[in-house]
Amino acid sequence: MADRVTVIGWDGSPLTAAARSALGAATLVAGAAHHLALPEVPAAAERIRLGSVALAARRIAAHRGSAVVLADGDPGFFGVVRTLHDPQFGLEVEVVPAVSSVAAAFARAGMPWDDAQVVVAHPRTLRRAVNVCRAHTKVAVLTSPGAGPAELGLLLEGVHRTFVICEELGTDRERVTVVTSDRAADHTWRNPNVVIVIGGPAGAAEGGWIAGRDPGAGPRGWALPAGAYGGGLGEGEAQLLRAAQLARLGPRVGDLVWDIGSGSGAFAVEAARCGAAVIAVDRDPGSCARTDAAARRFGVPLQIVLGTAPHILEDLPEPDVVRVGGGGPAVVSAVADRRPQCIVAHAATRDEAELLGRDLTEHGYAVECALLQSVELDTRAWTEKERSVAFLLSGRLPERSP
Repeated sequence: MADRVTVIGWDGSPLTAAARSALGAATLVAGAAHHLALPEVPAAAERIRLGSVALAARRIAAHRGSAVVLADGDPGFFGVVRTLHDPQFGLEVEVVPAVSSVAAAFARAGMPWDDAQVVVAHPRTLRRAVNVCRAHTKVAVLTSPGAGPAELGLLLEGVHRTFVICEELGTDRERVTVVTSDRAADHTWRNPNVVIVIGGPAGAAEGGWIAGRDPGAGPRGWALPAGAYGGGLGEGEAQLLRAAQLARLGPRVGDLVWDIGSGSGAFAVEAARCGAAVIAVDRDPGSCARTDAAARRFGVPLQIVLGTAPHILEDLPEPDVVRVGGGGPAVVSAVADRRPQCIVAHAATRDEAELLGRDLTEHGYAVECALLQSVELDTRAWTEKERSVAFLLSGRLPERSP
């Protein structure tokens, strides 16, 4: 095993005294091509072009001497330190950090970033990274080949965002470009790059107390009463039913939720408050307007689509979970064809519930059904104000990887 392993972050600035000392004593140096070309790298040291960090870690573990790993930015922030710390390699690691590429990107843009979400986009996680960009007003995306600015822009079709694209930070070829998301695919971008994605309702001007999204923003509680949305909720938007639908779907950061038949927008807003990206679909322009007003009231980004399901669903991006608020068996069947992990729907009668349940079962979903009944009481006289009864159906596929 290497006698000593030092990980040095590099941001284009002159190396610190500690970094120069470790590098000067190194008998093995691993890094990208521009790292290995640094004049401080000893001529006699063994050099490893850093591709797979795991393969490099195995070679370092077998090396006798002092090893240095050079990495861009802060190597402890979505960097090589996590892999090198894996117990299978048995390495003891010292870290000399530098300014992270995310911090550098926001500095170039002249923007604060304590309220930003930070995501890593690889080809296998690109869709989830895009969903975070849909759901949040400020996101930094650490890209990779095949999951860069062009791919982000293409998958954000229908959602307007501004991209601040920072290429090759800290090098002589550094470039910062501002484009709209729909134009990002018109260019060829150099790696590595960081994309700052801006859009949606503006956040609070004052500083917060927690990095990223403030979980305490907005009113306390879920499945808020009708008064929170200005009253006049539809028959399928009862408070207890919405609470049960949220519990069944469990929308979370990185998910894309379809809300078909969004009505007043109550469910769509609550799913968005969970951190998920939401597309609200309704055939009624008035319902779309109410959904937009609710989203603005609660300060959450929603994509609102006016059209009739199931036809309007054909061009929408793939959902993770879906609430079917209207449209009946035809819509439920069309949604099941897209294979979201979970679908919820409701029915007014048992016969309708059986029909929906059979359709979900035929599509390979495990189906549950519950009869929900709620009675709202006037606590001044303890008399009944409103009664709601509905059959709640949920269909779930086996868990799948992101």
